[in-house]
Amino acid sequence: MDSYLVWLSTLSTIVVLLGYEGALAVAQRRRPDSVARTAHATLREEWFAAVSQTRGSEILAVQTLRNSLMSATMTASTAVLGLMGTVTLAAPSLHATFAQDATPGITPRLVLELLLLALLFASLVCSAMAVRYYNHAGFIAGMPVESPARQKWATAGAAYVRRAGILYSWGLRHLILVAPVLASLLHPLAGPVAAVAIVVVLSGFDRIGAK
Repeated sequence: MDSYLVWLSTLSTIVVLLGYEGALAVAQRRRPDSVARTAHATLREEWFAAVSQTRGSEILAVQTLRNSLMSATMTASTAVLGLMGTVTLAAPSLHATFAQDATPGITPRLVLELLLLALLFASLVCSAMAVRYYNHAGFIAGMPVESPARQKWATAGAAYVRRAGILYSWGLRHLILVAPVLASLLHPLAGPVAAVAIVVVLSGFDRIGAK
């Protein structure tokens, strides 16, 4: 396949994904409540505030946070497995490209491999940080509602569940964005098609009330 067409397909894949994320960021800034990511972050804060005012809700709150923690753990595990596999498969070509006795050449495949590594690493970091915040929030939610310690840490607990949810959302999103990059690696022309398909799917999930 002509190198110009390969470059065009690769750049189109990246532009479609970045363009959608940029448009979503603008919509989130203009109308935060219309974007599921922001609306659900507010929902988690209000949930924590509600359980912090309800006597006997400690066990329910801890169980809910434990379920969320397990989901973030699964995303982190999937990301680290994908990252290890990608490094194993891409290491020979990356080593050859950046060898000291060779002149590095920027190719579409190299760009896609680096992007794939970046997405998987970002997913791992975001998911691991979500686990951290959910873990801290669990200790706070397990305190008796009437205790001074619970009242002292209530504001921090609401902030933790908000951050954890946003980080989990980013971790899952980065994992989903791996699909069009993999498609582009398999065949350059498949990349833009997969990117458009992913954007269409995500647009449905990103609208408030869609999930």
